[in-house]
Amino acid sequence: MKTPYEILIRPILTEKMLTQQENLRKYAFEVDKRATKIDIKRAVEARFDVSVEKVNTITVHGKSKRQQTRRGITRGKSRSWKKAIVTLRPGDSIDFFAGTNV
Repeated sequence: MKTPYEILIRPILTEKMLTQQENLRKYAFEVDKRATKIDIKRAVEARFDVSVEKVNTITVHGKSKRQQTRRGITRGKSRSWKKAIVTLRPGDSIDFFAGTNV
């Protein structure tokens, strides 16, 4: 079994997710590709001491990339990753910016 720090890779802090955090108690994380919804729920509850109501997962597929070089066109692909959107119970919240001097 992986630790919560191995399952939750990083929070996703976009403008859309910040509004959903305030209004709908939804938080997004990049998670390990092999993590299940139960693993993600346990990791968020253990790491942030909150109660999770619901977990939605999305596999974000990597995009094809082309780059022009002196020798021609190089083709590649960005990596695929897994995103989890976690809904917390009413009254719970996660403060990612606690302790920062902005």
